[in-house]
Amino acid sequence: MTTTVTYSIPNISCNHCVHTVTMEVSEIDGVQSVVANVETQQATIIFDPPATEDAIKGLLAEINYPVAG
Repeated sequence: MTTTVTYSIPNISCNHCVHTVTMEVSEIDGVQSVVANVETQQATIIFDPPATEDAIKGLLAEINYPVAG
């Protein structure tokens, strides 16, 4: 079952941030696509199991890009 989520990530402030979020989240098994945007400070992620929202949010917090809210 494919899931698409969009997270608000206030720490995305430059293209380096976009690259870091994209590369790190892409390494989670099951993640198909990561599109981060510096202007909207959001990341849209498409994934299948075994990836989970908890795993994605946990990794983002670990690399200093916690999800807002």
